[in-house]
Amino acid sequence: MKFIRYLTIIVLLVLILWVDLPRSIPIKFTLFERNFDLSIRPLVISYNFGETTVRKSFETKLGLDLRGGSHLVFEANTKNVKPSDLEDALESARDVIERRVNLFGVSEPVVRTIKTGNIYRITVDLPGVDDVSQAVGLIGQTAQLTFREMGDNIGEKEATSTPIFAQLTKDTGFNGKHIKKASVTFDQQTGAPQVGLNFTDEGGKIFAEVTKRNVGQPVGIFLDQFIVSAPVVEREITGGQAVITGQFTLDDAKQMAIAINSGALPIPIKLVEQRNVGPSLGAVEVERSVIAGLIGLSMVMIFMIFYYGRLGVAACIALILYGLITFSIFRTIPIVLTLPGIAGFVLSIGMAVDANILIFERIKDERRAGKSFETAVRLGFGRALDAIKDANITTILVAFILFNPLNWEFLPQFGLVRGFALTLGIGVLTSLFTGIFITRRLIWLFYSKK
Repeated sequence: MKFIRYLTIIVLLVLILWVDLPRSIPIKFTLFERNFDLSIRPLVISYNFGETTVRKSFETKLGLDLRGGSHLVFEANTKNVKPSDLEDALESARDVIERRVNLFGVSEPVVRTIKTGNIYRITVDLPGVDDVSQAVGLIGQTAQLTFREMGDNIGEKEATSTPIFAQLTKDTGFNGKHIKKASVTFDQQTGAPQVGLNFTDEGGKIFAEVTKRNVGQPVGIFLDQFIVSAPVVEREITGGQAVITGQFTLDDAKQMAIAINSGALPIPIKLVEQRNVGPSLGAVEVERSVIAGLIGLSMVMIFMIFYYGRLGVAACIALILYGLITFSIFRTIPIVLTLPGIAGFVLSIGMAVDANILIFERIKDERRAGKSFETAVRLGFGRALDAIKDANITTILVAFILFNPLNWEFLPQFGLVRGFALTLGIGVLTSLFTGIFITRRLIWLFYSKK
């Protein structure tokens, strides 16, 4: 049983090191007069799923401040947008651009809306992108909202085995230009949130025909070829208005209304500025920051070994493992590392050391009270655990608030703040694992029974 446990630990450690591998490592040696020229390459996972190939590579993604990239400025043409709809239209355009950039493969873009007098602009920062011609073409398109119904060639077998969005292939002729506006409303009987649609005169007639021939069937709402919703038509809808109902939360209904409005209220945008930007910190400053971090970490490890002896050695090994595990998580997700994100990671390292100090001091207290080493370790971990949990849970709550996953308007929504919160939260959770589980096993490894 112990052999299997240690073998599992070794396999996981090798996998973590493989994920963290920054580049290929050449290996050259001679054995029995035979030359070997090998290399250990970074881990890449590739799997063929039917006609689709899924490929996952593990690499460190750096933000605009560390790597540089491109800065784009688009100017919105708001002449045909009513003043009452302008704010929603701009917010919709910003969300569509951010989604398009993410689908293009750029992680953690910074998309902002800027108003200068009567001129409205949207700025886009793309980390690590130098040739942006394809991205510009993708971003600059006006959002296309279409409604689709079931294809004519869908058989019974395909209907049961094919996902619903793949069956909705036939264009209904109803699109974003036929919708005046989408807004969040509430059911008068249940109070549940829903999405209300107001049509143009032409749109009301077309929508009535679409719903009449699709009673009992889903009609898909697609934005930029991606499905937003596929509600089932309950009856023919006339009168120029419709309601989309479902198991929506208020946030779900808001997001759907924004998505529909981005096609219903198309804002033509044109590129007015494009420039490549270098790392705002510069390579020298980044290198100095890394050196400073290594010096600080080395001083902490020296102190731990000097003050706690073999306990300190166990803590240092656990700290190294913590860094390797956390970095592998960053590369697996992947997380775009900016300077605030690195700061969150360094802060979590300090909290990992704090957990070890709490545990070691508790062990020393129990030893002074005359307890055996085994009893002191057991009681020390148990009594320090409450303090460690309280400290880390409060930090995780702060990281959750700063990350703002629900996009509450009264909380920060900036990418750099979220980057800091995300690395801090992941680091704290990992430090809990290494500080409690790994450190305890290392202590038993370094200490013989007394």
